[in-house]
Formats: sequence, structure tokens, C-alpha cells
Amino acid sequence: MIEELLPDSVVVVESYGDDEADQGPLFPEEQAVVARAVVKRRREFAAVRTCARRAMEKLGVPPQPILPGERGAPGWPDGLIGSMTHCNGYRAAALARATDLASLGVDAEPPGPLPKGVLLSIALPAEQRRLAGLAARQPDVHWDRLLFSAKESVYKAWFPLTGKWLGFEEADIEIYADRTDPGAAPHGRLRAELLAEGPLVGNRRVTHFEGRWIARQGLVATAVTIPHS
Repeated sequence: MIEELLPDSVVVVESYGDDEADQGPLFPEEQAVVARAVVKRRREFAAVRTCARRAMEKLGVPPQPILPGERGAPGWPDGLIGSMTHCNGYRAAALARATDLASLGVDAEPPGPLPKGVLLSIALPAEQRRLAGLAARQPDVHWDRLLFSAKESVYKAWFPLTGKWLGFEEADIEIYADRTDPGAAPHGRLRAELLAEGPLVGNRRVTHFEGRWIARQGLVATAVTIPHS
């Protein structure tokens, strides 16, 4: 699902369900991170890292620990960039060589609308108005959940470039729905205007991020990529 949202230079490995066979062994350093976590957290932690190590293998990189760093951002081997996501019944890892992209972020969210009151805490007034318009035209998509996913993907792409927090209110995201054939999964593009000073990539100041989204198999997923130029 997420693979469809990303360029060919990105390797994506996904898994569905909660099969323990999808949970490979952890390195001792990783085991220490989740030693006191509840079973659900340990399973998610292991399963998404299994996806990431399979993606590493496809890129010719030997399996290595993936330890959470500042604000939980995963620490990737030298020469790689990546992003991971997991929710009930789904997990995915997307990796690329650092020479191919400056940064990327992916996120998947479960079906259904956001809990009551959450949209008001994450969405700017302009975003709320645009979501209302999208819902009037295409009510089968949970646009509030999709916006939340997009904000998560934007942050995951932002943090490796800046090392700074980005609040929900510091990115104005516009979602565009592509026309689809009957029966096709809803999908489209997104653009995030950065309301905080954007990161420097090479010698240019980035002012916005672009990405794609899809709603399928009961999930919504988003992906954002930042090219070098």
C-alpha cells in the first residue's frame, strides 16, 4: 500500500495482521528498550523492525539494531534514511539510500474518524474548512484521520533534517483527491506549507513538503518525500 505512494528509489516492506511469524528476533540493545513494555508494544516494536531489516537486506545492508533516538526517531545505519509506521493489523518500513533522497516520512492509521475533539487540536481553521469540502464531495473517506496521518508523515520527514519539534499548527496541509475509477481505492496528493522556518537541503530553504495518500483495506496511509534538489 505505502509502496505505491513512493518513488522507485525507496524500498518498502509491509506486513498485515498480527502473526508472530512476522516478528523476527530483536538485538539485545533493542530488547532492552522494550523490556518493561506491554506485550502489544513489544510485538509492534519487533514486527516493524523486522520489516525494516528486510528492507535493509534488499538494499544490500546487513541487519543492524534500530534504536529509538531523540523523540523516538529511529536511528538508521550510515548511508540510509527511512521511516516506519504501525497500527492495528499493519506495519511498514520505507528505506532509501541517503544519496537518493534527503528525507522521507510514512504513516498509516486505522479506520474510522478521529476521537471527538482531536481534530480541533490538530487542524488549522483553513484545514478544517477544506476537510469539510472534501467530506461533502467524497464522504466515504475519513478525512480527519487522513489529515492526522499527513501531519505525522510531515513530522517524520521534518525531524531528521532539523532535529526540532514541529507542532501540528506549524504545517498547513492541503489534501487533493485524484479522480478514481469506480471501485478503485481513493487516493491523491498532499502539500504541506511549512509555517515554521523550513530546513536547509543543500543550499536551498525548503518551504513546503509534498506527498501522496491512499485509503484502502480499512486503512489510510500517507507518504512524504524531500528530494535533494
